[in-house]
Amino acid sequence: MPPVVLDDVQELKEFVGREINVTDWLRLDHKRIEQFAEATEDRQWIHLDRERASKESSYGTTIAHGFLTLSLVSYFVREAIQIRGGVRMAVNYGLNRVRFPSPVRSESKIRARIALLTLKELSDAVEVTFGVTIENEYSDKPCCVAEWIVRYYR
Repeated sequence: MPPVVLDDVQELKEFVGREINVTDWLRLDHKRIEQFAEATEDRQWIHLDRERASKESSYGTTIAHGFLTLSLVSYFVREAIQIRGGVRMAVNYGLNRVRFPSPVRSESKIRARIALLTLKELSDAVEVTFGVTIENEYSDKPCCVAEWIVRYYR
């Protein structure tokens, strides 16, 4: 879906308590999983060894790291929302709650539902908390649910 385009960060106020947008699907291929494993030193076989995973894993194939899925939150929010003006910089302020209810099998597609949970005015910024639910094409359960806090500095 195309992003919701806002002229100013203040326009986010109308979305408090509502879903803002749903992103397009993104394929998590094995190469991306391998690159993440190298970058994070997490080379557990369930992520990298296709042959062993096909025999020993209940998932039948390799799966993406939960933290790889989580790391895509900022990408998905940028895909869902574009703010044209009034923002000098946006800063990842942290996370409140993160869960990984279901795995992401290698080569499957994921997308995100982005909602705005809160918006707080600060002296030099607007702090928002996004509710991000990442869905997997092969599961009724989300693969990641997170509350992400961003500060938009004016």
